[in-house]
Amino acid sequence: MIEFKIDSLSDNLNKELQEKIDTKTKPIGSLGMLEKIAFQLGKIQNSLNPTINNPNVVVFAGDHGIADDGVSFYPKSVSYQMLYNYMEGGAASTVFAKQHGIKFNVVDAGVDHDFDPSLPIINRKLAYGTKNYRLEPAMTKEQCLEGIKRGAEVIEEIHQNGCNFIIFGEKGIGNTSSASLILSLLGDISLEECVGRGTGLDKEGVKSKFDLLNEGLSKYNQSKDPIDVLTHFGGFEIVMIVGAMLKAAELKMTLLIDGFIITSALLAAFKINPKVKDYCLFAHKSNEQAHIKMLNIMGGEPILDISMRLGEATGAMVCFPLIKSAAQFMNEMASFQDAGVSEATEEI
Repeated sequence: MIEFKIDSLSDNLNKELQEKIDTKTKPIGSLGMLEKIAFQLGKIQNSLNPTINNPNVVVFAGDHGIADDGVSFYPKSVSYQMLYNYMEGGAASTVFAKQHGIKFNVVDAGVDHDFDPSLPIINRKLAYGTKNYRLEPAMTKEQCLEGIKRGAEVIEEIHQNGCNFIIFGEKGIGNTSSASLILSLLGDISLEECVGRGTGLDKEGVKSKFDLLNEGLSKYNQSKDPIDVLTHFGGFEIVMIVGAMLKAAELKMTLLIDGFIITSALLAAFKINPKVKDYCLFAHKSNEQAHIKMLNIMGGEPILDISMRLGEATGAMVCFPLIKSAAQFMNEMASFQDAGVSEATEEI
């Protein structure tokens, strides 16, 4: 098992952080969620002046054997085609990254395609997609552990370039199926409650998807060990995200968490080391029905609820300006004392 040494967040600045927030020139609590974000940023960085340095988004991509059974509205080939779309800047995630000045990275964790080495795609391919877990485990335990290691290495390289704020995204047709199974096993929730529309399935499509996943689940030994669950039902992109998240927390980076699939990776990382959650901000509540169940397990409070379910880090990037605003007011907004403004007095 790969070990990650994640420190507990210190409470030594809690009082000072809250006092700094409360004494800005505003009524206490009037900036709502921005105040909670600023407080958490300060705790993660152990600083009264938290900053967002060289923010990066990393989209990990991988194919899933279960996609051959038709669990998705789209064919598996869309995975590699979307990576070309990223390279051309035509995807929602690349558009938002450009809009907000976030460096965009894409990792081939296990796409069933060979990309030209000259393309700016980070090659960490474990294999050409996972096996079909309706019939056999998605990967070997060795592949799972190697994937966690490779994901950690990607984040370490990004961190060395001065990044302290990381956004995770994914691409892989069929990966909502993996996320549903991960939630069911690690969250101890019935599979039926975990299976949703994914890429847009209708009621009959969701029923067929459930039947296929349930068949795979019936052949599993029901272990709740996160490595066992990832080995049997994960995707190569998901296991790399698990490693990337654990390493980011070890490096004291702030993690901005996207939707259903990314949160399933966090749930697995959380089961490996619960301290990883303390370094996270939760961007939004996905319109995928079971996402809120994942958030509730970890006590994650979503910042936005705008009915998004695209994935690829899009929800997180739409949320990113709010994070910047939280850091901005913390560092630049005057206090009552600085501005010479009278503070509120108690009512008699």
